[in-house]
Amino acid sequence: MTWSPDSTALAGRVAVVAGATRGAGRGIAAALGEAGATVICTGRSSANGSGASDYDRPETIEETAELVTRLGGKGIADQVDHLDPVEVEQLAARIRADHGHIDILVNDIWGAERLKGGPAEWNTPIWDHDLDRGLRILRLGVDTHLITAHHLLPLMIDQPGGLHVEITDGTAKHNRTEYRISAFYDLAKASVNRLAFSLGHELAPHGCTAVAVTPGWLRSEMMLDAYNVTEETWRDALESGAPPEFAESESPRFVGRAVAALAADPDRARWNQKSVTAAKLSRDYGFTDIDGRRPDAWSV
Repeated sequence: MTWSPDSTALAGRVAVVAGATRGAGRGIAAALGEAGATVICTGRSSANGSGASDYDRPETIEETAELVTRLGGKGIADQVDHLDPVEVEQLAARIRADHGHIDILVNDIWGAERLKGGPAEWNTPIWDHDLDRGLRILRLGVDTHLITAHHLLPLMIDQPGGLHVEITDGTAKHNRTEYRISAFYDLAKASVNRLAFSLGHELAPHGCTAVAVTPGWLRSEMMLDAYNVTEETWRDALESGAPPEFAESESPRFVGRAVAALAADPDRARWNQKSVTAAKLSRDYGFTDIDGRRPDAWSV
């Protein structure tokens, strides 16, 4: 039987996807939308205002919000720099005034894809690594998550059942034994896994859950551009330079459906403090990617 999303699974739920402009964040917002949620899509890249991300990219939070609505949810764009505590505090005040409470908070903020460099720059030891770039990676990949959790989790803990998701790269188990690109990148991704563990400890007494989720080989907009393909033609990359493992790549919607499945599970607390792949959640919950596949890049 072909799987399809339940358009009412998250009806009436309010979600915030921090870092929803593109990539996994957009995919998560979209999947929450196709499950019927109201999704507040935050990020720096907006069709309105002057704040811009570290990328020179065309995607905006307004496009993401429109996609959420088109898929059956209610998308709301709210431009925020998650490195600025004042802006995040103001976001929390707006959400409290407009919605009173949030049910789902997803920390997908990153913005350091270019700072980590390409393969030729990987494995550069810390004494040769550009210090400013390295510290910027940590600011974008860790500080933003702490600032966001500090200001937005009070909107969740006023009632039980909330879900907080930290999006990272690699599970805690994988990252414990594998060096990831550089000391700075490695620390950022390991920190986010640990943050889900720490927040799960703090949220549990309030009946809320925190989970770290990692996508596999993500076909983000930047990845598709790197191989000069689109989501419709991504398999062509296998004939023009992509390694064979790219056959197990996944659309951003796949990790989004992982988050939506967690949010819809009344027994989601069984995942509290855990670090898990989207592929693992797909096997447990039965959802598929937009092409009907269940890719698992971590298994190859």
